[in-house]
Amino acid sequence: MFPYLPTTDAERDAMLHAIGVSTIEDLFASIPKALRVAGALELPRPHSEWEVLERFRELERGNLDPEATISFLGAGLYRHRQPTAVDALIQRAEFFTAYTPYQPEVSQGTLQAIFEWQTLLCQLTGMEVSNASLYEGASALTEAVLMAERLRQGNRVVVSAGLHPEYRQTLRSYLASYPLEVIEVPLGPDGRTDAAAWRAELERGAVAAVVQSPNFFGCIEDLAAAIPPAHQAGALAIVAIAEAVSLGLLKAPGELGADVVAGEAASFGLAPSFGGPLVGFLTTRDAFKRELPGRLVGQTVDAEGRRGFVLTLATREQHIRRAKATSNICTNQGLFALVATVTLALWGPVGLRQIAQRCRDYAVYAYGKLTAIPGVRAVYAAPFFNEFALELPREAAAILGPLAERGILGGVDLGHWDRDRKRQILVACTECNRKDHIDRFAAALSELVK
Repeated sequence: MFPYLPTTDAERDAMLHAIGVSTIEDLFASIPKALRVAGALELPRPHSEWEVLERFRELERGNLDPEATISFLGAGLYRHRQPTAVDALIQRAEFFTAYTPYQPEVSQGTLQAIFEWQTLLCQLTGMEVSNASLYEGASALTEAVLMAERLRQGNRVVVSAGLHPEYRQTLRSYLASYPLEVIEVPLGPDGRTDAAAWRAELERGAVAAVVQSPNFFGCIEDLAAAIPPAHQAGALAIVAIAEAVSLGLLKAPGELGADVVAGEAASFGLAPSFGGPLVGFLTTRDAFKRELPGRLVGQTVDAEGRRGFVLTLATREQHIRRAKATSNICTNQGLFALVATVTLALWGPVGLRQIAQRCRDYAVYAYGKLTAIPGVRAVYAAPFFNEFALELPREAAAILGPLAERGILGGVDLGHWDRDRKRQILVACTECNRKDHIDRFAAALSELVK
């Protein structure tokens, strides 16, 4: 068996001598003995590479096979079909470049992929500029709010209660060290942001007004009505998108007046993977481009007039003028942005619209089948895209467990985020579902709620 650390005793002694100490323990002399662990750590015996792999396979066997399971999970992360060609295309040599494409002459593949990502996201959201992707939707939304803080005067951020609870939690964590107050506006009876409360809070002033559409409960917000009050208050109107496939059917937020559109693009070819890794996006108007976090790739021509790509803007803390950086984002989810870019290119605008329409059609069919079950009712009446909330006759956990045993992941328990919603579930449909899946779900749920 090989040691975990590949250095020999002689090599370690040489390194200690170079540092100027006699033993490894000398490196920790500044830590009081009372704070050090005495004796050996209680760790399991060492395992070989093959034993570790077998242990992981054993753990994996406890998971439900997504290809053999009927899933209606959503709540911000959606399973969509990835074109078979994606895996082959993302492994092409031109995309295997250095960690950061500082040298454009050797990074044209990566730079062009980022440029195409930016172009596609602008087309989808109706905005003018996109950055080179971010970690995931929650931090992308938070970076959008921090943009507003730099661009506008004030100390209030008005947020719809329809914004994903984990996005709201991330926002509050980031803003804990900022002189900004986060004001949440409740939802109305139909599941959309209460219009009167929204206007009233914005009349008191704000740097940013944040609304998600479709919102966390699947309801399509009236952006045409929600955005003007934000502008009247002098705030940036920020629209969050958690299910990016919805942009294949719904009008682009930029066309409705949004100043920033940020969210999650994992629906474009990424598997749910137990919650990540993901890929966030942030698009905005040209006037605000110098406040974008991360970096921006631009198109140019070389000395011979040939098309080429370069880092046009990189306002990151990693660079020389770090004191003036707009963000501490010092990387982007390049591989996953590449997956999303290739997926969107293969789908094309017609394909995206067809997929979005199929998601919507299956959701409408499921809504009708499930709400027809005695004891099951819709929580909200607002229009939805591919997701909706249901209330069950008893706690969701008591029903979702037996459903999973039958090979059906019947939605997300909303009690996870809100104790008052323990009898509610969030059901999502994508093109991965079929009518027979929905029929099986409805039949099983009908038995379990009796």
